[in-house]
Amino acid sequence: MSASLARREPVSVVLADETDFAGFRRAARALAAQGVPPEAVMWFTATDACNALFATQASVFAEPGKTAAVAVPATFVALCETVVQHDDPQRFALLYRLLWRLQHEPSLRHDPLDADVLLARQMARAVRRDQHKTTAFVRFRPLNDGSAGPLHVAWFEPSHHTVEAVAPFFMRRFANIRWAILTPRRSVRWEPASAALPEGRLVFGPGARKEDTPLADAGEALWLTYYANIFNPARLKLRMMEKEMPRKYWRNLPEAELIAPLAAAATERSGRMVAEAPTTPRRKVVTLARAPTPNGPAQTLEALNAMAQRCRECPIGEHATQAVVGQGPREPLLMFVGEQPGDQEDLRGQPFVGPAGQLFDRALAELGVARDTVYVANAVKHFKYEMRGKRRIHKTPAQREAAACAHWLEDEIRLVNPAALVALGATAARSLMGEAVAVTRERGQWQRRADGRPVLVTLHPSALLRADPAGHQQAWADWLADLRCALDPPKLLVRS
Repeated sequence: MSASLARREPVSVVLADETDFAGFRRAARALAAQGVPPEAVMWFTATDACNALFATQASVFAEPGKTAAVAVPATFVALCETVVQHDDPQRFALLYRLLWRLQHEPSLRHDPLDADVLLARQMARAVRRDQHKTTAFVRFRPLNDGSAGPLHVAWFEPSHHTVEAVAPFFMRRFANIRWAILTPRRSVRWEPASAALPEGRLVFGPGARKEDTPLADAGEALWLTYYANIFNPARLKLRMMEKEMPRKYWRNLPEAELIAPLAAAATERSGRMVAEAPTTPRRKVVTLARAPTPNGPAQTLEALNAMAQRCRECPIGEHATQAVVGQGPREPLLMFVGEQPGDQEDLRGQPFVGPAGQLFDRALAELGVARDTVYVANAVKHFKYEMRGKRRIHKTPAQREAAACAHWLEDEIRLVNPAALVALGATAARSLMGEAVAVTRERGQWQRRADGRPVLVTLHPSALLRADPAGHQQAWADWLADLRCALDPPKLLVRS
């Protein structure tokens, strides 16, 4: 180790560009192997104005043989690949600090509420959202540049350094046309396969100006006519539209100029409908009665599990890997009921083993409760999700789907016979109480079911994972307070 590192003098690393993940990984491994703490490292990219002062010091971390293997979870590597695309200049410092802590704090990988972990995940979500918005809101215009066919050019202003990450998407989608995407920071151009380029060519370049893009043409006017004609005023929800299509993207969307007049026309039409004489619609009553268990109620938990695996009373069961019934002892003091299995639960066939389950286990440990002394289950037995790329993203079950699963939950309660129930979240509370429950207002309070069993309502642990990082400590303390109430229920509510 060099004398400068031993004295922990500031070490500067200059990366090739804003998304130089390979360079960051190589430097981070070398720094960790040499025992350089995070506070002694300054990270820069070649685009920083002061890079000339530090470029000579960066090469020490790029030489072959200067790095050593550093063991980290595969999920951390994937997280780094995403976070380096963020616009925050402190992203490399954050990632190296996490790498350092993973080596010196093994428990960190099991702490989903750690401030650094939450910040990194928040940044990764922002990057993925920016990638999604890029693929959704890029609009091409043809430009005749003297080649055999037109070059389709788009201008876009991403919030983060995501151009290189989304370029393969456009390459696959528009494989047979020439196109270019210009942004203020980075540009990309695609030349499709030809005799001279058998596999095509994707070329990245520096940023550009909006003035470099072509003006609107007749094809765009046709698109605007189509957009205006398919606009459905009955489905207009401006707040929801602005959530999915934020206003910062409107200035580069040709259809955005139609939103204001179309919205005004929708408001005028709604006013005319209100002014018209009322009509008496045909009443349609939707019954959400709980369906009986096929072939009668299950007599054992093993039988319930086998029957639930074959359940197709709602569409969720057709797409999930398996039904996930509860686990735990018979006749426990407490039975915890969540919403539905998550991705990990669906794959492993066990409840509460994903990130929310790890947080639940941590809470039980702090309260001095062994996991095997309580019964843990879900109101809905199959995992409901939607695909985003290769990832399965959780979707909240609809009321009909929860109602279709209600008889499985009731059979489970009957067979387990807990003294009291804890509803984790709104879906579980509704399934247990048979009606909607305002969780935030009634959390930490005991209620009684129709069968006489007491029910304590509180948040689902996943709500803490989604909360604002600034308030996590208070949210965690409040949730533990709710769970303490469950461990000491009023005597009138506990069976003898």
